[in-house]
Amino acid sequence: MLQVAYALIPGILIFSWLFGWGVIINILLASVTALTTEALMLRLRQRPVKIFLSDGSALVTALLLGLALPPLAPWWLILLGTAFAIIFAKHIYGGLGFNPFNPAMIGYVMLLISFPLEMTRWPAPLSLSDAHLTLSQSFAYVFSGHLPAGIRLDALTMATPLDALKTNLGLNQTIQEITTRPIFGSIAGTGWQWLNIAFLAGGLWLIHKKIISWHVPAAMLGSLALISLLFYIINPATYSSPLFHLFSGAAILGAFFIATDPVSCATTPKGRIYFGIGVGILTYVIRNWGGYPDAIAFAVLLMNMAAPTIDHFTRPQVFGHGGK
Repeated sequence: MLQVAYALIPGILIFSWLFGWGVIINILLASVTALTTEALMLRLRQRPVKIFLSDGSALVTALLLGLALPPLAPWWLILLGTAFAIIFAKHIYGGLGFNPFNPAMIGYVMLLISFPLEMTRWPAPLSLSDAHLTLSQSFAYVFSGHLPAGIRLDALTMATPLDALKTNLGLNQTIQEITTRPIFGSIAGTGWQWLNIAFLAGGLWLIHKKIISWHVPAAMLGSLALISLLFYIINPATYSSPLFHLFSGAAILGAFFIATDPVSCATTPKGRIYFGIGVGILTYVIRNWGGYPDAIAFAVLLMNMAAPTIDHFTRPQVFGHGGK
């Protein structure tokens, strides 16, 4: 778990460079909340606090949720989502090793459904923003909701590339018309490709260290690339390119750090491939025809439900029991 946290550091640094101090504040608030809630739940369940608190699982949940939430989200949103993830997605099932769903994604989806306005209020990348907040100003806004004099909220916020694409396609605009806006770069959203390259580097390091296997990331990213390529070839005016789908949202973060959760993912090698393919296809389907622009959380949770069935049908046969 701690090595997973280390692998996230390059992405966290690029995320902060892209969106400012709000990312760091998200992670700090989520980490304190996760560790505090974990300790309280362990006390209530009469489990040894120090042993379980030091396993790093609560910290990883906090890091993933902190990265998934919009920078400069109000403090109560971060606390509510993180506490919900630890209590209702982890300890209510018996703690680490027994949770059928990814805790960070449960917290994220709960917030997205319950507080859609706050969850879709993303700040613009600093390179495109009309106003920048210092560290102290960012803290003041997160905890009080007040901005410095002369700075308006609409000067700080902007739709994400996936959200902007989905909204404008609904207005019957073509991909070529939409991607002329400053928020879109040559292959992905402005700055987003560097963020995803950083997460890719961290994910490849985890595979190199044998912390995770290659099966889920390769299957997920491969299926997402193939299905997006198919529709892109059919109609490039309506469907965006594979590179855009891979590098504009949370696909790479999801492939290496979320879908690979050893507890809620499939456990057999063949099962992990099927699991990854399912996440990739569901991500594309929800992005294009569902109600949410970035579908990683929903795709992972849906496949979490399917993981036991996948394991049942892909488990290796015991020697001597497979033939006639």
